[in-house]
Amino acid sequence: MVTDQGNKLTNLVSQSTNISREVPINSGAEQALLGAIISNNLAFEKVENFLEPEHFSSKINAIIFKTLKKLITNDQVADINTLKVFLENDEEFESGGGLPYLLGIIENSISIINSKQYGELIYDLFLRRKLIDLGTDLINESYSNFNDQDSVEIIERTESGLFNLANQGDFERGPKQFDDVLVETLNYAEKAFKKSSDVVGLKTGLADFDKKIGGLHKSDLIIIAGRPSMGKTAFATNIASNICQFTDKSDSKKKNVLFFSLEMSSEQLATRLISEISKISSENIRTGNLSKRDFESIIKGSEKLKSLSLYIDDSPALTISSVRSRARRLKRKQGLDLIILDYLQLINSDSRSTNENRVKEISDITRGLKAIAKELNIPVIALSQLSRKVEDRDEKRPQLADLRESGSIEQDADLVVFLYREEYYLARTEPAEGTEKHMMWTSKMEKVHNIAEAIVAKHRHGPISRVKLHFNASTTKFSDLADSGLTEQ
Repeated sequence: MVTDQGNKLTNLVSQSTNISREVPINSGAEQALLGAIISNNLAFEKVENFLEPEHFSSKINAIIFKTLKKLITNDQVADINTLKVFLENDEEFESGGGLPYLLGIIENSISIINSKQYGELIYDLFLRRKLIDLGTDLINESYSNFNDQDSVEIIERTESGLFNLANQGDFERGPKQFDDVLVETLNYAEKAFKKSSDVVGLKTGLADFDKKIGGLHKSDLIIIAGRPSMGKTAFATNIASNICQFTDKSDSKKKNVLFFSLEMSSEQLATRLISEISKISSENIRTGNLSKRDFESIIKGSEKLKSLSLYIDDSPALTISSVRSRARRLKRKQGLDLIILDYLQLINSDSRSTNENRVKEISDITRGLKAIAKELNIPVIALSQLSRKVEDRDEKRPQLADLRESGSIEQDADLVVFLYREEYYLARTEPAEGTEKHMMWTSKMEKVHNIAEAIVAKHRHGPISRVKLHFNASTTKFSDLADSGLTEQ
């Protein structure tokens, strides 16, 4: 039965692929554009930012355009006479039609006014031919049983090829004149000026923290680092849920967040989010130690979470290319405003060399994450572990040098934030009860109870700073001190 179905599928594919179809080319448009450039070299300016020789369907047209480009970019006149000098000894040019072909092109020249439209048509047809190539490769590789690639790899490479083509299809990409960049910058400054708050970027929902960093900015790579039990994952989930829930009056569009959880399962992450929103201890949720009222709060909180545009991917051992392809896919289908990865050291580089230095591998990963942030024009948050040498110091507050494989992380990041809770360390130094030291210890514990610090150690867009936050360990919830009824000590 399976064999019969397979045969039917094979027949259907062969029938569809055997349909007589013409390759998408337009020789007339190519000739007309080349004629326009030869007649008036200013026509080249209309297409020079996006059109290349390889975009032409015929070899001789590509040779002529390449020669025209070389002459014009060298400030030389490109006309029938100079072209003749450069091309008369070119065997491929002669075999394609030579001088008679060139003279025929001039007769089909178009107005300089239409040259950009013709250039765009040529480029569009080139993209269509590349799509056909991609589709052909996909079919051939899918049918092949002798390659070393699994189906997921084929999908990811095809998707990557499609995304690259989509980016290539943007005629406005490439170098920008400074006055154009200046206009964009002034428009951004105007939007920032007209905003109702002093936070320009994506708001994290932590007002004091947002004021210090100006929100999360597009194309930024943000590193959130700390020792275990400092609340890195909690901080990230808080930001994710806050962004998904928050809507600005100036921008009411729903925000989409993609959370790559390489350490925790999606169920564990969901438990944390439910605990955060219902204010019920995550431990009680896991153990089932709940009252009827608690369970009702959980149900109510879960209903609220259903509406969040939060996407969780808990696939283990992801590579940078996998992160990129999945983020691209979501951005294309649903839109994407923020990526969070928990955590950086669990991502694999695309290099499969077993002998590769780990520092080099981390460098490739951070560079890849920064590239994703720029390509998708969204902030990317990556959580990171700190080295054990923090524990050997009397002063436990982290420093940039404490980042594991720190060189590349510090260099590539636009923002580095350390999480630090003095309460965690102080709780482990409790003296004997009834002593004077214990009384002093109790006094210190009261001052730092439920207090966390977000230490901005690197800020490409502003000064370094420190922000004190309230942290509820039982519900893994970060909030502003003012919201908790506490004030800075």
